[in-house]
Amino acid sequence: ISGAAGVLVGHPFDTVKVRLQVQNVEKPLYRGTFHCFQSIIKQESAFGLYKGIGSPMMGLTFINALVFGVQGNTLRALGKDTPLNQFLAGSAAGAIQCVICCPMELAKTRMQLQGTGEYKLKTKNYKNSLDCLIKIYQKEGLRGINRGMVSTFIRETPSFGFYFLTYDCMTRYLGCEAEDSYVIPKLLFSGGMSGIVSWLSTYPMDVIKSRLQADGVGGVTQYNGILDCIRKSYHEEGWRVFTRGLTSTLLRAFPVNAATFATVTVFLMYMKSEDNLPECEPGPVIHQPSSL
Repeated sequence: ISGAAGVLVGHPFDTVKVRLQVQNVEKPLYRGTFHCFQSIIKQESAFGLYKGIGSPMMGLTFINALVFGVQGNTLRALGKDTPLNQFLAGSAAGAIQCVICCPMELAKTRMQLQGTGEYKLKTKNYKNSLDCLIKIYQKEGLRGINRGMVSTFIRETPSFGFYFLTYDCMTRYLGCEAEDSYVIPKLLFSGGMSGIVSWLSTYPMDVIKSRLQADGVGGVTQYNGILDCIRKSYHEEGWRVFTRGLTSTLLRAFPVNAATFATVTVFLMYMKSEDNLPECEPGPVIHQPSSL
């Protein structure tokens, strides 16, 4: 539920981020985040902001199950609840969910770029996210489906480590007690800040991932791999290319992750209080010194 809510809130910002990351520097369509928002709504209607939403909607159920399940179990396996173990448990969760995350984001990126600047699509390469993945597989095979897997792995592994570590530190610092009347705002703030730190920690690699996954759209291939993409991007556009779309990403990161973490934590607190799952300890908040 929290994943679906997060997608609905954050997907328009993600569409803007991807458009800014992959636009041609010689003939830029957008001057910045807010101009991109305005242009998409004007040229493609408000629905243009939700292009490719089917893919994350399909994948987030499995991704959230993997992320929170793996993080909780890894932390228990490591034994002690230390900052290092929080980081390692989060990193393990990030690494494993790449299997689903990479194809999902590939389809999302291709759908978001389809019909750029068109109010009504003249030609539709993909009917929906599933059709997009099927056509990529038919044309490029399993390798095509997993395009950008290495860059996704490099991005997600440390990113989720910082994600869970920041949340743990913030909830400890704010003293998130179950009986506290301000526990929900504290959880929302902790979740939002963990999302921002997570994105800031690996954002340049996200730019490279988006470019690699968008490469080949229109039949033109520019990059031979991660290092080639980094070299060409820096040579043509300078270091600022690695911050493209950062504003829309951070605007999206706070509300999405605030909702996700708060919903998961409150749900697990409720389930524990009802004794419906006595054997289940909530992943992101286990071993807290407080009653959480």
